[in-house]
Amino acid sequence: MQFAAGLSLALIGDKKSAIKVADGMKSRYPEDTIVRFNYLPTINAAIALDEGDQARAIELLKATYPIELGLAGGTTYLTYLYPVFVRGLALLAAKQGSAAVEEFQKIVEHPGIVVNEPIGALIHLNLGRAYALQGDTAKARAAYQDFLTLWKDADRDLPILKQAKAEYAKLQ
Repeated sequence: MQFAAGLSLALIGDKKSAIKVADGMKSRYPEDTIVRFNYLPTINAAIALDEGDQARAIELLKATYPIELGLAGGTTYLTYLYPVFVRGLALLAAKQGSAAVEEFQKIVEHPGIVVNEPIGALIHLNLGRAYALQGDTAKARAAYQDFLTLWKDADRDLPILKQAKAEYAKLQ
């Protein structure tokens, strides 16, 4: 799926390739509602986030509000709540813990939309970070524990797992 590729490229910091994917989608599907009001704003917001511009990322994602909790017919245009996830990341990076928790909770509360996407597990880690930012150590520990339980069989050398364990240890 082009959206998944574009978003992944943006999240890993490959701006040039992410823009190329987004531009291709924009030219091929200029009138497509999901592309215009979900996919492209989410990719562009992830690029802005990678550039350190959290305010721009949050602004870009305003376009997604009306349709971000919906699913289009069939399996072609599933959104999986990625705009919500990227908005939560932007709010977290902007040190707005409470607002980030609100966004991340949307994902927790809608597992039928998330299905088996990676954000279903990553949300617990980011909730832990948001709660820690708020100073709610008990909720932060619980969220980190949820993440670590989900990843208990993961490769111990994964950087994100090592980072989560280190962050969790600081909460003790």
